Amino acid sequence: MSGHFTSLLAAAAQEEHGQRVPVTVLTGFLGSGKTTLLNRLLQLPDLQGTAVIVNEFGTVGIDQDLIARASDDTILLPNGCLCCAMRGDLVEALARLAEQGEIAGAPLKQVLIETSGLADPGPILRTLMGEPAVRPRFAVAGVACTVDAVLGMGTLDAHPESVQQVAVADALLLTKLDLIDGPPSPALLERLRSLNAHAALHPARDSLPQALRDLMQRHDALSGAAARTGAQAEAPFYRPINPATAADEAPRHRDGISSFVLVREEPLPREAFFTWMDLLVASRGEDLLRVKGLVHLAESPGQPLVIHGVQHLFHPPEALPAWPSADRRTRIVFITRGLDAEALGQTLDVLVRRHMRSRRSTP
Repeated sequence: MSGHFTSLLAAAAQEEHGQRVPVTVLTGFLGSGKTTLLNRLLQLPDLQGTAVIVNEFGTVGIDQDLIARASDDTILLPNGCLCCAMRGDLVEALARLAEQGEIAGAPLKQVLIETSGLADPGPILRTLMGEPAVRPRFAVAGVACTVDAVLGMGTLDAHPESVQQVAVADALLLTKLDLIDGPPSPALLERLRSLNAHAALHPARDSLPQALRDLMQRHDALSGAAARTGAQAEAPFYRPINPATAADEAPRHRDGISSFVLVREEPLPREAFFTWMDLLVASRGEDLLRVKGLVHLAESPGQPLVIHGVQHLFHPPEALPAWPSADRRTRIVFITRGLDAEALGQTLDVLVRRHMRSRRSTP
């Protein structure tokens, strides 16, 4: 019987992977400034076609003078954004948006989901990746996490939820910088880097709304767009990196979470790679906080495979029409709890060698 990852090939073949609507998740602990940042974002121009989904309308705090028209669960903002209060199921809210297809006459272009301060963003990501009613229409663009520059270190020490939020983020947005004298605490910056070395860190207050907007509008491999040429078009976690082994980039720290990149110079046999992923998901799925990357398969050298998963659940893998840059190495970012990066890489190498021996022995 095939494992979870291998079984996704059938799902990928059955689904039409056209242009899907990118969804950005905005997370961050209680009081870290999500609402303030959301208000600042909504003041930016040219956000027509944007839907904002929040856990409860009462906690959003959108300034009343921004509201043009309201109903029981939606607010139409003057800049063309639609704000939905997520009182019920996220799947239902996204299905309504997909069926509607437009906001105030503008095509639906992107969705921002704001989580509550105590929420683990994992379930939202799993919904986007695994729910059959959602994944053909929407795709993860990224996760942004607000971090309080004043209280952030104490929050990370006291609340495991905040550690999880930081660990899975693609962008870390430092807030409340106007309340401190000088730059952010070096200890806090080091803590954030140890939790998530591959997230883009934004420590300048004035740049935060634009940084969030850029993440929302990122039409890269994970949003199903056609690959673009040139290194400048690559998503942050595909950018050029040193050809180091996974073990070289797996710092351990007190939070029990490590992030590292598995890099392979040579193309990987499809069968060996999928077997490896099946074993990894089956044995350590709960510890895979987030996995994302490009894979060079020997059977399709011109079309890199995009993988994206959260714990046991992965999105059906997609083959891009072309590589986004001249770098054709396999590059997979792992954010994990307690995994040994060196052992993980060695297991892949063993399966690749077995596959090659099997091919040589087959008449």
